[in-house]
This record gives sequence, C-alpha cells and structure tokens, in this order.
Amino acid sequence: MSEPTETEKLRQRKILVFFLPLAATWMMMAVEGPFLAAIIARLPDPKFNLAAHGVAFAFAIIIESPVIMIMSAVTALAEDRRRFARLRRFTFMMNGGITLFQLLLLLTPAYAWLTRDVMGIPDEVRELTRVALWILLPWPGAIGYRRLYQGLLIRSDLTRRVAYGTVVRLLTMASVGSLLFEGGRLPGAWVGASALSAGVCAEALASRFMSRQAEARLPEPDPTRIPMSYAYMFRFYLPLALTSTISLAAHPLVTFFMGQAAFSLESLAVLPVINSLSFIFRSPALAYQDVVIALMGERFDHLRGILIFAAGLAATVTGGMALITWTPLSGFWFGTVSGLDPQLTSFALVPARILSVLPALSVVLSVQRALLVVGRRTEAITGATLIELLGIAGFLWLCIHELGLPGATCAGTAYLGGRVLSNSFLMRPIAQLLKRA
Repeated sequence: MSEPTETEKLRQRKILVFFLPLAATWMMMAVEGPFLAAIIARLPDPKFNLAAHGVAFAFAIIIESPVIMIMSAVTALAEDRRRFARLRRFTFMMNGGITLFQLLLLLTPAYAWLTRDVMGIPDEVRELTRVALWILLPWPGAIGYRRLYQGLLIRSDLTRRVAYGTVVRLLTMASVGSLLFEGGRLPGAWVGASALSAGVCAEALASRFMSRQAEARLPEPDPTRIPMSYAYMFRFYLPLALTSTISLAAHPLVTFFMGQAAFSLESLAVLPVINSLSFIFRSPALAYQDVVIALMGERFDHLRGILIFAAGLAATVTGGMALITWTPLSGFWFGTVSGLDPQLTSFALVPARILSVLPALSVVLSVQRALLVVGRRTEAITGATLIELLGIAGFLWLCIHELGLPGATCAGTAYLGGRVLSNSFLMRPIAQLLKRA
C-alpha cells in the first residue's frame, strides 16, 4: 500500500476524532472487570466468589446478547423520526423478552439443571451465582435501552456524549462497589453484581437524557418513501442478534467445559481476570466497528482510509497486551493490580500470552462485520460467528479430552482458534461485496 496522500492524512485525523470518544467508552467499560475482580479478590473466599462472578457475568452476557447490536442497527437505519420510533418499539419488545427469560431461568428448575447437571459447577459457587443473577436482573433491559440511544448519538456525530454516559456508569459502579467493599458484609460475587447493575442503569438514564436534542433533530419521514416495515427490520436485525447471541454464547460454553477440565476451580477463578485484561485491548476494536459503519459511505468510498487506520490500531492493541503478558509487567498486573496470589498468577500467565494476538484479530473482525452491515449482507456475519463458536467448542474438547491441558490454557487456545476461523470465513463474502461495489 502506497504512502497516504494529504487528503488521506486529513481523513485519518477525522477518523481519529470520531473514534477516540467511542474507544474511550469501551476502554472505560473494560476497566470494570479488573476493578471488580480486584475487589472480589480482596474479600473473603476469593476463589469461590471470583468463580461465581465469572459464571454470573457469563449468564448475564448471553441473556443480554440479542440487544447488543441495537446500537449498530440504529446507526445504520435511524434516518428519520418514524424509523427511530419503530426501532425504539422493537428494542422495548426485545428488552421485555430477555428480562422475562432471566426471570424464568431463576424461578424454575432450569437454573439448577444448567448449573449443577450440565455445567457441573460446585454447590458453593452455584448459590453465590444464583443471588448474583437476581441482582443483575435489571442488566439486560438497561443494556438494550442505553444502546438504543447511544446508536442515535453516534448517528448524530455526538460520540463524546457516549463517552460521558460511560463516565457516569463507571463512577456509579466504582462508588457502589467501594461502599459495599468497605461495608464488608456481602460476598464478593454479590458486590460485583450490585456495582454492575447500578452502573449500567445510571448509564442508560444518562444516555436517554443526552440524546434528547439528537432525537428532536431527526428529520420528518419522506412521504414519498415506503416506510421501513417491522418485517424488514426483523430481517435486517435477526442475523445481527444471532451473531451477538452466538458470539457471547462462547463465555458460558467455556464455563461449561471448565467443569470437565484439569484445575477447574483455578481456571474458573482466573478466567474473569484474563478475560478482563483481554477486553481492555479488544475494546478499541469493538468501538471501531461503529466508526466504520458511520464513516464508510454507502459505496465504500473511504475504504482505504478505514484500512490504514485499522492496521495501526491492530498493531497498537496487540502490542499493548503483549507488553503486559510477555514482560515482568505480568506479575504487577495479575498480582498487584488484580490481587491474585502467586499460584493463581502463574496459572493465568500462559492463557494470557496465548490471547495477546486476539486484539489484532478483533480489529480485523470489526472491519469485516462493518463492511457487511454497510453492504446489507448481515447473514454472512451470523455464519462466521457460528463457525467461531463451533471452533471454540472443538478446540476446547481437543485440549481438554485429548491433550489434558489446564482449563484456562484450553480456553485461551480455543478463543484464539475460533477467531482465526471466523476471520478466514469472512474473507470470501467481503471480496464478493467489494467486487460488486
């Protein structure tokens, strides 16, 4: 690729200005995991509570997964007031459905069957997890609500307000977590769940408040244009919802396999810490997906600038994680910051090093997905995500049952292997899409 022209350099600066607030948003959210893990590790029974926190968060993530892509859908489709109103009603229906699902999980024998009979989670961890999930009941609906209005803010070029909302979330989460930590009366897993629920509810309300002007500025619908039907909305969004659901199913899937692996309790304890570190460096990639959707242009006019920026971003995020996991900084991060004892610190090191490549692959995946959203080829995203999930399951089975590796190492290998398969699958539909553009 030749040197960028002055025009392309200006475009890089525009992308950077648009990207930074969204990246800051995701980075601030990524701080939640290490912060809460550090609190839980310093409360009584850290091994059980870290494991319960990880299991509860895995459940919460999979339950909220159908609404994760609402932000991308609003960014792409909310062209006028009528379209946004329909997207809002669509979101509220999904919020109600996923909250009802979580209630049914907790109120029926399904929870005991899943956690005891299917996942093989120890009894001490199961009870801590059950109460944590009750505390997290507001979580899925609040996630859908705030992503609806964050999508509107991104479409209106108000990305800084998205970051402001995340500041509210972090301050609320940190305040609640710190107060409950000082009280010392609740188990760590419940402290973590309380802080997460309070933070995301505060962010949802802040996002709604800050988007009032953006909603008011939406244009009236063109009377000569056929209204966007709910059927079209469903066809457009279903692959995205399936994508996020299948993708986020990886977390409970890995948790399920950990019960069958060597060093299962140690693996359950360190995985939230490892995943939190990985998420810090993957989060800019997640932010970049919506940047590409917003700035690409309907005919991929700015593809070159998008790819140049993506290359630099991929090198930065993977370099940053490698700096921590492959140098003496690893002891500082896992021991001092995360509060793990020396045994768990050494146990976490190998899987964390394996995952140091994942942030760069996440940048590639975000660009691939964004291109397909812009090109209205969302079904290919679902296929790639399904292949990634199947790949994770296959690598887990191989590493656990054939190679006998420690559970956390199996998890790191599986996450990386599944992502490589997903990236590879999307190369063909991307090439076809760009050829027709």
